[in-house]
Amino acid sequence: MKITTVTNVTVDGVMQGLGDRDEDRRNGFERGGWARPLFDDEVASHLGRLYQRADAFLLGRRTYEVFANSWGTGTWGAKAGDNPISTALNTRPKYVVSNTLANPTWEGTTILSGHKVTAIQELKSARTGELQVHGSPSVVRWLLDHDLVDEITLLVYPVVLGQGERLFPAADPDMSLNLIDSRATANGVMVQVFQPDGRPTYAAAKDGAPTQQT
Repeated sequence: MKITTVTNVTVDGVMQGLGDRDEDRRNGFERGGWARPLFDDEVASHLGRLYQRADAFLLGRRTYEVFANSWGTGTWGAKAGDNPISTALNTRPKYVVSNTLANPTWEGTTILSGHKVTAIQELKSARTGELQVHGSPSVVRWLLDHDLVDEITLLVYPVVLGQGERLFPAADPDMSLNLIDSRATANGVMVQVFQPDGRPTYAAAKDGAPTQQT
């Protein structure tokens, strides 16, 4: 399977609490709900197409529980028929990376625990199609660290928060990206699609060949 990540972020890379003021107040975060004012029909339609493209979903425990308690109950749109996101989430397999989640009640859920690298590598080789990751920042970073991501989609909202959990913390490994698609919505949301491309090349301090940082 092709593993793709889809992440809503601010210009300064924050992905925490995008939907509601009280959605995620961990670590004193007080600026939730930043995406909702910019989430127009154009953004919703694009995300709907992305969800419909998925053959299965890979989620971290926190994102899975948020989705299960909203999309999984039908409170964010009917379970089938009129909402492409709800339809996709309720009708396609969901894999959860967790060592603590037990007895999930959302139909179509499989828990991946133990040796997760092996489990995901087996998924990639045993199935065809697209395995999408939404939210789940720790899972996204872990997948990137293990070179398991094939494509990164960022929806960058024109707002700077100055606080909150970022997709790429300061201490993460470096990587080079190839931009394969880019567009902007009427509200200024940038949709950018990248493919990971190894380590970046850095300019030499003095005349000489460019080098990679070690």
